Parts: sequence; structure tokens; C-alpha cells
Amino acid sequence: MEHPMQLGAFSVSLAVKDIKASVAFYEKLGFTSHVGDVAQNWLVMKNGEAVVGLFQGMFEKNALTFNPGWDQNAQAVAPFTDVRELQAQLKADGVEFIAEADPDTTGPASFVIADPDGNPVIVDQHV
Repeated sequence: MEHPMQLGAFSVSLAVKDIKASVAFYEKLGFTSHVGDVAQNWLVMKNGEAVVGLFQGMFEKNALTFNPGWDQNAQAVAPFTDVRELQAQLKADGVEFIAEADPDTTGPASFVIADPDGNPVIVDQHV
């Protein structure tokens, strides 16, 4: 059997209306600030291995986010499957893209696809 596609760290990216209200809500659920800046209208929060990104005015819809090359603590892991390789595999499987990574680059890059119900899936490599 083929090895499963390795997408990296997983989080939910929420398109929030009021980031301060959202931060206060998720703090009540035990989430703490991980990376980001409320003053810049984005904050990633953690509770154990659960990761939620709060983004005000950056996305139209909530999205599933994967970070190739990162673990759940945003620490680099090696080896990992590069975002461009993931993109090539998905294209070969007939997946349609909303946004694509430039296949002629290296390092940080991203692509966006949507599941059959229109939910965005962001694959965003930072390493």
C-alpha cells in the first residue's frame, strides 16, 4: 500500500468578525496564544495539540489548514513532503486548484483547494 500523503501540522483557520471577542471565547475553552498579533487581526491559539487560527478580515470562509514541514508546535520537522510535491500529486489525481504554488520555487509556498462542499483547504509551507 502507498504511504499516506503527509500534510504536516493541522489547524482550523476561522474567519472571525471580532478577533478580541474570539480570543476571549477560546481562552475560556483553555486555548492560549501561540503565534500572531491581535493588533494585526490574527492570532493562532493552542490547547494541547489542538490549534485554532483566528483571522479577522483575511479570509471569506473558515478553512482547514495544513503546514508541511511543521509539527503541531510550529517546529520544523525533517524529512517532510514539499508543498510543490503535494500539489503535483493532487494535480495527478485530478484535484482542481483555487490557488497554486509556483513549481519552480523552493522554500515557503502555498496552495488552496476546496473539498466537495466548498470548504477551503489551505496547504501553507513556511520552511
